[in-house]
Amino acid sequence: MISKINLAEKFAKLDAHWSPRVVGALDDAYLAKIAKLKGSFTWHQHDHEDELFLVISGQLIIELEDQKLTLGPGEMVVIPAGVMHNPIAEEECHVLVFEKKSTAHTGSKTLAATKSLDDQLRPI
Repeated sequence: MISKINLAEKFAKLDAHWSPRVVGALDDAYLAKIAKLKGSFTWHQHDHEDELFLVISGQLIIELEDQKLTLGPGEMVVIPAGVMHNPIAEEECHVLVFEKKSTAHTGSKTLAATKSLDDQLRPI
């Protein structure tokens, strides 16, 4: 059975910042994740995967090595594979992220904040 996904309801159930949760999959390669962000995350890169951030509410700053992007609701950016970036949300921000199933949460770094794919796949 195909069912709709209410993003507002899913965001309301998230209980932690920087802890993305999968809300859908596209084919066998891409995941749609939602996350509540607040504060600064960590500088990281995904060596082999692009990452798309779409801001649903709030404001997201993406620091890059040579520039800083500020995104508001309805704005998105694709961070190409291999590009160092640091997401920052000064106030709580809700984002929809699209990435390959192989994309590690913190890229090539493993930190205390790193969430496994199993953790991200937990039902919400």
